[in-house]
Amino acid sequence: MTPRYAVFGQPIAHSLSPRIHAMFGAQFDIAIDYRAIETSRAGFAAALDAFARDGGLGANVTLPLKEDAFALSIDATERARRCGSVNTLIRSGQSWRGDSTDGIGLLRDLRLRLGFDVATQRCILLGAGGAARAVAFALVDAGAANVTIANRTSERARALASAIGNPARVDVLAWDALAVEPAFDLVIDATSAGHAGAALDLPQTLVSAHSVCYDLSYGSAAAPFLAWARETGVARASDGLGMLVEQAAESFAIWHGKTPDTNAIYDALRAGIG
Repeated sequence: MTPRYAVFGQPIAHSLSPRIHAMFGAQFDIAIDYRAIETSRAGFAAALDAFARDGGLGANVTLPLKEDAFALSIDATERARRCGSVNTLIRSGQSWRGDSTDGIGLLRDLRLRLGFDVATQRCILLGAGGAARAVAFALVDAGAANVTIANRTSERARALASAIGNPARVDVLAWDALAVEPAFDLVIDATSAGHAGAALDLPQTLVSAHSVCYDLSYGSAAAPFLAWARETGVARASDGLGMLVEQAAESFAIWHGKTPDTNAIYDALRAGIG
């Protein structure tokens, strides 16, 4: 039987993950059955069980299921345990082992495609959900001078800051107090607003011409934030397509023990989605 893999989320029909993993497999002549499975949070545990019974060996997890995936993992890597979020599941016996590759995917894309190293930089993270949790830990671990977390529900932002446990370098900013100076070096949109076609009401003082703006989503979901970023005149703004490819490559390496070449695949996908 061809090894089975999947990506779970809601919505999920738009996902590029099946195409990405098929192209990764082709690089190594590995046949892969990788599917997109849509499920709500309420139905996720049952859907994951059914997938395992049908031979599932590994899965990626996206919105809004990353924290649920952590809860369903009997074991987890240190990076997944620290952030309390899982985007990669590995079948281990009769249970699931969780991992988080979002943070490393972001850092690789920032470095490779935007020429940006987060070390010593001032960063602000808009949002505090599953992907934001992984990213926040990654930014701190990579040496960011400061990571500010802003979320419409301030309690969730404070909980994330507390989980990181580095008050000298991590702080929380109320959403209605975003008009601050000096500008941040890196502004990351980790909210789900773009998935509903909504634009965030953000002050231009968040950025300068030298800032980097980055949306963890890609395609149309990232369009409102990137439009705002370009209106402010920042030199570098990107959606999360590169992060998607890089975190997928890390997941592929975990499952198959082989690290794919991501550049050609990124270029092909970028040409396809504009």
